Amino acid sequence: MNSYLDSLNDAQKQAVLQKDGPMIIIAGAGSGKTRVLTYRIAHLMKQGVDSFNILSLTFTNKAAKEMKKRIASVVGDGEAKNLWMGTFHSVFARILRSEADKLGFPSNFTIYDTQDSVRLISAIIKEMGLDKERYKPKQILGRISSFKNSLVTVRAYFNSADMQEADMHASRPKVGEIYKEYVARCFKAGAMDFDDLLLRTNELLARFPETLAKYQNRFRYIMVDEYQDTNHSQYIIVRALADKFGNICVVGDDSQSIYSFRGANIQNILNFQKDYPDVKTFKLEQNYRSTSNIVNAANSIIAKNKTKLDKEVWTENGAGEAINVMRTISDGEEGRFVAQSIWENQMNNQLSLDSFCVLYRTNSQSRAIEDALRKKGIDYKIYGGISFYQRKEIKDILSYLRILINPNDEEALKRIINYPARGIGATTIDKLTIAANHYKKSIFDVLKYIDKIDLKINAGTKNKLQNFMNMMLRLQIESQTKNAFEIAEVVVKEAKFIKDLEKDGTPEAVSKVENIQELLNGIKDFITDKIEQGEDASLTSFLEDVALATDFDSEKKDDEPTVSLMTIHQSKGLEYLYVYVVGLEENLFPSAMSMSTRSELEEERRLFYVALTRAEKAAFLTYAQTRYRWGKLVDAEPSRFLEEIDDQYLHYLTPKAPEPAINRFVDKSIFEDAPKGIRFQKPIQRKKMERDVAQKKEIVVSSNLKKVSLVSPKMNLFDGDIIAGNIVEHNRFGTGTVLGVEGKGPDKKAEIQFATAGKKKLLLQFAKLKVIG
Repeated sequence: MNSYLDSLNDAQKQAVLQKDGPMIIIAGAGSGKTRVLTYRIAHLMKQGVDSFNILSLTFTNKAAKEMKKRIASVVGDGEAKNLWMGTFHSVFARILRSEADKLGFPSNFTIYDTQDSVRLISAIIKEMGLDKERYKPKQILGRISSFKNSLVTVRAYFNSADMQEADMHASRPKVGEIYKEYVARCFKAGAMDFDDLLLRTNELLARFPETLAKYQNRFRYIMVDEYQDTNHSQYIIVRALADKFGNICVVGDDSQSIYSFRGANIQNILNFQKDYPDVKTFKLEQNYRSTSNIVNAANSIIAKNKTKLDKEVWTENGAGEAINVMRTISDGEEGRFVAQSIWENQMNNQLSLDSFCVLYRTNSQSRAIEDALRKKGIDYKIYGGISFYQRKEIKDILSYLRILINPNDEEALKRIINYPARGIGATTIDKLTIAANHYKKSIFDVLKYIDKIDLKINAGTKNKLQNFMNMMLRLQIESQTKNAFEIAEVVVKEAKFIKDLEKDGTPEAVSKVENIQELLNGIKDFITDKIEQGEDASLTSFLEDVALATDFDSEKKDDEPTVSLMTIHQSKGLEYLYVYVVGLEENLFPSAMSMSTRSELEEERRLFYVALTRAEKAAFLTYAQTRYRWGKLVDAEPSRFLEEIDDQYLHYLTPKAPEPAINRFVDKSIFEDAPKGIRFQKPIQRKKMERDVAQKKEIVVSSNLKKVSLVSPKMNLFDGDIIAGNIVEHNRFGTGTVLGVEGKGPDKKAEIQFATAGKKKLLLQFAKLKVIG
C-alpha cells in the first residue's frame, strides 16, 4: 500500500481509489477534502494517467498552489508541473490566450478588473446622455455580470421580452443598449472582463466543435473543488469538457454554499446525481478540526434547513468547552468584550495573536472591534480592505505597462494620458474618443495618425499629445528587449512618477513613493521566481498574475502575528483556534436584505454554519442590545440563529434574556389597577406605556437641570442613591462597580470600574446609570 494512502480514513481512501466515471465527494467542514482531492490526483498519476490529461479547478490560487506542492511530494516536482491546475478564471484565461484568434481577440488581450469596467460603463452612460442616478455604473455592471454568468449574451437579451420588460419596469430601458456598447467597446479594445473569461470560453466550446474535442481529449480526468460555489457558466463548461469521457469528480459541501450573490447556484451540487445517474457518492463526515461541542452545535443549526444533502458530520475530538454567548449593552461594549477576551485568552494560554479571528456579517461592523483592539494595544489585520494592487499609484503604473503589451486598451490609456499631469483635459479625451468611435479605431491609433485627423484642437494640445505618444512608442520599443522589471523601472523614470510625488511633500506622497518602490521589488521577485522555475517571466504573465490576484493569495509581508478581522464570506476555507462571531442580531445576521424568501434565509443559516465551523477550540457568539445605525442608537433583538442551537452546547456568559410571558403590546396593569370609569383609548405602544408607568411611580424634579425627569426607582441621575459598592449598568460601557462618588448637584461624579471598558469617571447628570445591585 502506498504510504500516502495510509494516512487516510476508510471514507477518504475509497474516494481516492475510485478511478473512472462520475463521482461526488460530499465533504463536511474540516473533513480533509483538500487531502482527498490532492491524493486522488497523485493516485491517478501513480496508476498511469498522464499528468497532462488531468484538469483540477479550484476557487483560489492559494488552494491550487498548496495542492500542487502536496502532489509534488508524492509524484515528483516535474510531473506535478504538467498538471492543468488553478482557478476557473486562470485556467480558462490560459485556454483563451491559445485560442483567442478564433473569437477575434489578440492573444495578449487585457483583462479588465472591476474598476476598469465601471470606468468604461460610466463613459458609455455619459456618451449616451443617460441619468447617472438612474443608471448607476456599478449597478449596471452587476446586471451585466449576472447576464454573462447566466449565459445571457447581448443577442439573448434582445430576444428575451421578459428581461427587457424587467428593465423597463425598473425605469432603466437602456440597459440592453449599454450592454451592447460595453461588449463592443471591450472587443475593440482587445479586452475581456472576469465574466468574459467564462462566457468566452463557453462561446469557444459551443461555436468550434473541433476545439471542444481538443480539450475533451486533453482533459480526460476533471476535478472541481468547492462545486457548491459554481455558477451556471462554470457548470456548463465543466459539463461540456467532461461529456466525452465522463471522468468527473466534484467535491463540495452544500452546507457551505454562501455565494449566491456572486451567481453561485447551489442546485449544481444538489442535482449532480440527476446529471450523472451512474454517479458514485462518497461522504466525508468525520471532522478533524473542531471539538464535538462545536460540531454538534453546527449540526443542530444546519438541520433547520430544508434544502440540503443527507449527511451527519461527527468527530472523535473531545467535547471541549461549550460555545460562549455574550449579550452586551451596545456594539461598543461588544467590541471591548472581544478585545478583553482575546487579551485574556492569549495571556492565559500563551497563544499567538494569529490564533484569533473576529467574523462579522458586514464590513461596517469592524469599526467598534478595531477601536477596542487599538485601545487594548492588540495588533490586527483587516482582510478585504483595499489591496496593494488597487492603490491609485500602483494602478497608474500598471496601466502604463498594460498599454505596452496591448495598445488598444482604452481604459488604461484614458487613465494615464494625463497622469502625471501634462495638460491634456477631459474635453480633449472626449474628442479622441469620438474620433476613435467614428473611424472604428482605438484611441492609440488615432494618436498615431493625429496629423491626418482633424480633431479641432489647438496646436499646444496637439503638441502635448504627440509628446505623450512619442514617449509611449519609445517605451514600446524598449519593452521588446527588457524584462518586466527593467521596463517598469524605465516607465517610472520616464513618466516622472517620483518627481511628481516629491513635489507634493506630504506624508501620503512619501507613502506612495514607498508603494512604487515595493511594486518594483514585487516585479523583480516575480520574474526571478518565474525564471528559476522555468516559467513565463514576461510582462504579460506578470500583469495576468496581478489581475487574477486575491487578498489571500498574496504573501503576508508583515511577519508579526495579528488578529484576523473579516466578513464571514471571506473566512471560507480558513480555521482558527478561537473564533468570535459578532453582531448576532435580527436584521443584521440574518441580514434584513436576505430574509424575504426561504432560500435566502437558508443561505444566511449556511453562512452562520460556515462561521461557527471555522473554530477549532473555542467559539464566542456575541450580540448587542443596542447598536448605532445612521448615527442613532436603536434597539436590537437577538438573532434567531442563537435560538436554533441546542442549549446543551451553549454557555451564557451573561444571563439569557428571558422572553416575558406577557402581552408585549398591552400592560395588564391598565386593567387591574385602572380606576372606575376609565375610558380606553387606541392601543398604546410599549415605549409610551413604560413612560406612563414610570411617571406614576416617581417624579424627580431638578431645578439645576431646569426640566422634569421621569424615572423608575432603579433609575438615577445624580441623587444620593448611588453609592460606593453599587453595581450599575451604562448604555455603552455595560456593567460596572461604583468605586466612589464625589461632588455635588450637577457636578456630582462617580468613579466606576467597568468589566470591559475599564475605569471611568462619569458625571451622574448625563450618565443615566441604572442601579442593578
